[in-house]
Amino acid sequence: MNTLQAVVLGVVEGLTEFIPVSSTAHLLVAEHLMGLPMDTEQEREALIGFTAVIQTGAILAAVLYFLKDILGLAGTFLGGIASPVKRADQEFRFALAVLVGSLPIGVVGFLLQDVIRRIDEELLTVALGLLLFSPVFVIAERRARQDRHERSLTVKDGFVIGLAQCLALVPGVSRSGATISTGLLRGLDRVAATRLSFLLGIPALLGAGVLSLGDATHNDAGTTATVIATVVSFVVGWSSIWFLLRFVSSHRITAFVPYRVALGVAVLAAVVVGG
Repeated sequence: MNTLQAVVLGVVEGLTEFIPVSSTAHLLVAEHLMGLPMDTEQEREALIGFTAVIQTGAILAAVLYFLKDILGLAGTFLGGIASPVKRADQEFRFALAVLVGSLPIGVVGFLLQDVIRRIDEELLTVALGLLLFSPVFVIAERRARQDRHERSLTVKDGFVIGLAQCLALVPGVSRSGATISTGLLRGLDRVAATRLSFLLGIPALLGAGVLSLGDATHNDAGTTATVIATVVSFVVGWSSIWFLLRFVSSHRITAFVPYRVALGVAVLAAVVVGG
């Protein structure tokens, strides 16, 4: 892998990990467009290993961006365990809701990791994920009341949104798209739903990173290319978090639908033409 290819994949990972267009879909499409070798099992494992490593850049960006929130939630939760009074506080319920919402994707991802690994390699799955889930964005925005703020989150909300996050295991769906849409359907305002999406996503990304440690050993892209792509992923990931939080304050997530549909149609056409 040359430097340009490493930079491109770093940008794709950092940008699409958080914006609701599916990072898995974009990485797979980018790898095909650049003609990276993936015919043999060894070549596919090498690309999966490379992706597993550079994803840590985006994960680190999210952790550092929300570090104050993470430390606050952890402190509140631990304090609530020791104090019945603190357990009655809304801050504790919010922390508990985030914790509960983080569990479903961890369980499902672990149990189905072999199945997920296989479908992540299929462009047809990418196309269907992009096309079939995009209408959910429209439905969510049309039904959104946006009359609840972040700290009104209940444990039930956290669990339901956490279940929706599992849909992102299908490439093309988008983790942030699934969680933000479900947050809107639960009555959360758009910014609250987006912040919650990030907070739920951090444990999910960390868990995926742990499960991918074995894949990382297959990475043979070279130290230079890997370091460059990881750094780029961090910088672009940080920027995309900053962008999305500001974008959703005044724009609907349906703004991403035309792009998702166009990409889905293009990928589906490529699959049909390619046989």
